[in-house]
Amino acid sequence: MIERMTKKSQHIETVKQKAEALFPLLHEKARRRWAACEARALGYGGISIVAAATGLSRPTIRRGLAELDSSTGTAAGPADEEEDDAGRIRNPGAGRPLLTQEDPTLLQDLQRLVDPTTRGDPMSPLLWTCQSTRNLADALSARGHAVSHQTVAELLRALDYRLQANRKTLEGDDHPDRDAQFQHINRKVRSFQRHGQPVVSMDGKKKELVGSYKNPGRRWEPRGHPTQVKSKDFPDKRRGKVAPYGVYDLTAKEGWVSVGVSNETSAFAVQTLRYWFARMGHPRYPEAEELLITVDAGGSNGVRSRLWKLCLQGFADETGLKLSVCHFPPGTSKWNKIEHQLFCRITENWRGRPLVSHAVVVKLIGSTKTREGLRVEAALDPQTYPKGIEVSDEEFDAIRLVRSRFHGDWNYQILPRESED
Repeated sequence: MIERMTKKSQHIETVKQKAEALFPLLHEKARRRWAACEARALGYGGISIVAAATGLSRPTIRRGLAELDSSTGTAAGPADEEEDDAGRIRNPGAGRPLLTQEDPTLLQDLQRLVDPTTRGDPMSPLLWTCQSTRNLADALSARGHAVSHQTVAELLRALDYRLQANRKTLEGDDHPDRDAQFQHINRKVRSFQRHGQPVVSMDGKKKELVGSYKNPGRRWEPRGHPTQVKSKDFPDKRRGKVAPYGVYDLTAKEGWVSVGVSNETSAFAVQTLRYWFARMGHPRYPEAEELLITVDAGGSNGVRSRLWKLCLQGFADETGLKLSVCHFPPGTSKWNKIEHQLFCRITENWRGRPLVSHAVVVKLIGSTKTREGLRVEAALDPQTYPKGIEVSDEEFDAIRLVRSRFHGDWNYQILPRESED
């Protein structure tokens, strides 16, 4: 379906470009016959494509097809006189006047219905309805305009309106130090990489239902035999959901994902860091003395989470690593490298594949690869991580936390308690 829609859009754009170049040079009869030739060349659906691209009505294109099929051409009549010296194809005064000339307030009322500035108007008749051309035509008819839905579509195209989907571009409120924090993170990452110290990006992927549920996307299957899945997405009480949490090495371009079956807590996040360091981090950086961690500002690795810092202190004590943590500003989590270097690759790899078991989830994540050399390892983490664990003031004060001069809430170090300054 997506491929067909894409191909149709490409045909519309191609025909539109041709029409924009040729229509100023053609009279009415030549336009409809050229449009008929294009529709015939496109085959099934060609009339709809050409109508959408040129603004000509379907009856006009069908008339052009009939003229092409006629061996002698269309019989001459008042509307089809031979072109005279002035380039006219119709007799003077022939043809229906433009609807906007007969009804001068039509365009103004149409714009009021669809203009973004009036969508919040509680009196708008289309505030709570689909803005289809038929509903727009009905709303205009209620205001005294005799107009069809086809004409509404033509007027919207003339006003440069197009059907468009929502686009995810809005982040949270801009923080005044947002760009400065990005620059700070960039400098820290480059400094660690120059000195051969590891840099990782950490975050949790969205939870996934385990079982025979629909997974967005498509994959190759025998024609007429798609994979059958459940019609309802009610969670399986036995399998439940999984919570993948990942660690992505920005230098080596490889990642580790723990597939959790419990809660996504700070303890689970830091345990995933332990797994990565034992399986991938320490073998690659055996002489490492420091580790830079970039994370977003909320969730299990949030800026305000005491448990996150306490668990990191335990990891620092175990490994002897000096941990440097940089949080992305609130509302900018999608800038975290793991989102578009690892998680999106996993989603691509398992698209259209039901996640029927924990083993399948782990296998699909671990088999994710790219031509650029991405390598991923994954394992199931069957441990239970309770929620609601509180960190006392005494425990928090015992953390060797060194805050940066620039936004100490976003940038800080956690030093091993056994080491000396």
